[in-house]
Formats: sequence, structure tokens, C-alpha cells
Amino acid sequence: MPVEIERKFLMKDDGWRAVVQHSRRMVQGYLAGPGGKASMRVRISGTEARFNIKAAVVGAVRAEYDWPVPLAEAAEILATLAVGRVEKTRHYAAAGNGRTWEIDEFDGDNAGLVVAEIELGSLDEAFERPAWLGREVTDDARYYNHALALQPWRSWPGFATH
Repeated sequence: MPVEIERKFLMKDDGWRAVVQHSRRMVQGYLAGPGGKASMRVRISGTEARFNIKAAVVGAVRAEYDWPVPLAEAAEILATLAVGRVEKTRHYAAAGNGRTWEIDEFDGDNAGLVVAEIELGSLDEAFERPAWLGREVTDDARYYNHALALQPWRSWPGFATH
């Protein structure tokens, strides 16, 4: 079974902007609401589209399946079947040890939220924590894209204090 090992963090400040190597705009839509065993999404990034299924568990390790899909089909799925959407710009920055920080800067109802993620080879893999990295939110399901698509950050009570 393919597995993703990923840690998520909020940001302390904008220092991460100085180390961005490149960025990509993304729009993704989810095909089911909460309560299932998995999240299913379609994502469009430039001229590429992908279908993804992730186990609906909270934590650093989750089963993940991912396939390319035709761009026109992805656009149709987003327009007709998605129950929630996330729009963001993903920025990429080197993390050392051949790893990459993926820094998601959200738009729309999640505007103002920035989350950094790093995919690891094992749960105990060491990684450098840049000065701009803030509080870890790996175990906080509210910060998962599926949750943000269904209950956007700006709708949270007291959202500005998170």
C-alpha cells in the first residue's frame, strides 16, 4: 500500500519567502463530505490534473493513491461534483537531505493561512526546522485540505488567533 509520511506546520513569519525556488497555482475539489474512510480529490495545477485518494486518518502516516487524469475531465469534476474546494499557491523550498518544503499559501475563504509540509521517508527521520517554521499541526485535522475545503479557516470562531 502506498503511504505518505508528512508533517504540517504553521508559519512564524514570512521568512520562508526568501528561500522559495518556484511556485505553482492549484485548485482542488473534494468529492465527499466528512465521515468516510477516505478523502477523494481532483487537483488541477497548470496543465496537469490528478485524482487522489487518502485515508481519512489524522497523523503523519496515511495511505495515499494518486493518478493522472485528463485535464478536461478534472475541470468537469471540479465544476459538477466537488462538494468543497481549496485554492492555493504551492511554493517549493529546499529542506536539506534531498527533501522539499511545500508551503501552501491559501486563497479564497482560507486566505491568510499558510501551512508548510514536509514529506519524510520514515516517522523518525530527522529534518532541519527553519527559523520561519511555527507550531506543528500534523495532528490537527482542521488544517487538512479536505477539512479546509468543507470548513474554511476564515469561518472558524476566532480564526485570526490560530
